[in-house]
Amino acid sequence: MNAMNNEHVTLSLGPASEQRPVVMRGPADMAELLPYLLGFYPDDSIVAVGLQGPDLHQGGVIRADLPLSSADWPAAAEETAALLVALSERHGGRPLEVLLYLCQDPVTAHAPPAVDELRPLADQLRAAFGRRGVAVKESLCVSDGRWWSFLCRREGCCDPAGNPVRRGPDPGPAAAAATVAGLVPRGSRKAIVGALAPVGPPADAAQREALARAEPLAGSVSREQGLELLEQAFAEFAAGARELDEERTARLLFALRDRLTRDRGVEFVRPAELAPAERLWRFLARRAVPPYEGCAVAPLTLLAWASWVAGDTATARVVLGHVLRLSPGYLLAELLYESMNDGMTPGALLSAVEAQRRRREERAAAVRRGSGPAADDGPGAPPGAERAPGGEPGPRSGSTGKARRRHRGGRRKGGSAAPTPTAAPTPTPAPAPAPEDQRQGGPDHPGEPGPAGRPRGSVALLPAPGCGPEAGARPTRGVRLGRAAACASAAVRSGTGLHRCRGARQGARGAHRAH
Repeated sequence: MNAMNNEHVTLSLGPASEQRPVVMRGPADMAELLPYLLGFYPDDSIVAVGLQGPDLHQGGVIRADLPLSSADWPAAAEETAALLVALSERHGGRPLEVLLYLCQDPVTAHAPPAVDELRPLADQLRAAFGRRGVAVKESLCVSDGRWWSFLCRREGCCDPAGNPVRRGPDPGPAAAAATVAGLVPRGSRKAIVGALAPVGPPADAAQREALARAEPLAGSVSREQGLELLEQAFAEFAAGARELDEERTARLLFALRDRLTRDRGVEFVRPAELAPAERLWRFLARRAVPPYEGCAVAPLTLLAWASWVAGDTATARVVLGHVLRLSPGYLLAELLYESMNDGMTPGALLSAVEAQRRRREERAAAVRRGSGPAADDGPGAPPGAERAPGGEPGPRSGSTGKARRRHRGGRRKGGSAAPTPTAAPTPTPAPAPAPEDQRQGGPDHPGEPGPAGRPRGSVALLPAPGCGPEAGARPTRGVRLGRAAACASAAVRSGTGLHRCRGARQGARGAHRAH
């Protein structure tokens, strides 16, 4: 018989503050509840659900892409097991058991069931968890609306053709309970991503030409001009607009490469702003037509953030995963993803964003009254400081590196200014940190292994002209855990914005790895 037939498993579906328990009574319930558990229908996925405590209640949940090559399966199994155990230990303790799903729909209508092809991966996952002292309670293959148990070895017990996930026209008791709890799957992962695909003919040709014209001029557009363009576009969408002309769309897509311009878009999450903001980000993302797909990274990340604030966590997760395949290691997407992994609600980051916005608006009002510093200095900047494109305070125009060194080594509290040494050897500069778009690692579901440099089957698009990472940057690889919660807490305490998490997260890089 199947491993779960004699025991129940309790899943705490819904927001953590409400803890709506739904009981699974066997593998049939386990298969039917999968999309409710994730918020969408997974495809080509490995899903692992940790079971905690004597009552075997739901613990951590992770989803990873199913590797395209079977040669990558052993590494994927080890990474999945290590990551689930690491996440569980950070949130209450090592799981006692685990539920596993391997999901793969057939490529053609008459293809053989995926269960036999995926059985070696199921065995590798079971062994990987076993080496960590975690037993596999049940392991299912879910494919084409049917399920099979990898643990059922009894001759004649299970139908070789599989068991239907939906046993009738109405949902089963567990799925019905999840529906009553307010949980409704939002379609498949592929369908959510497909709805964000670039527009096709004939609209794509005009947009591509506009992007080609805007690209060589993008470097001459000031941050103030980019911010003005963004504010005007949002005002039009808030008034009911659903599109921009191709020229402004192209200029805005390039302007959003600037971190502080993009972070202005992060602020558009007050209740009345969420719907027009989501429309604007979707519109912009779909206008990043080939070969400018990389220009979709910023609006897609903003869409994921707005979706999370609006309560659509499933869409936020899927979109962030798509972003991290387009641009592995994109810092804001990593921050949002890891915050979700750490069990945070958007409220903590929302408080920091709102505090940043209020300060900016107060500075702008002071400037209009003629009683304050310039309003475009950026959050947390000293009066008169300019900001480099990376979002950190930069020197005033005309200042030199020597002047900056004198400033840093100058007067200390309670002391005199340090003398400037003569003929001092020039120190070797430390390697510059990789720019945001070059940092590696980052998944699209809780604890999911990062796509870059990992054997998971994700396909990263080549950088688009003018929208890709800077040349010569050295990526940091691996999955890093635990940075987002500390970063968000610091942002809330200080009232700074999301881009200010950059330094805190850089300091924590490499502290935890899942391999």
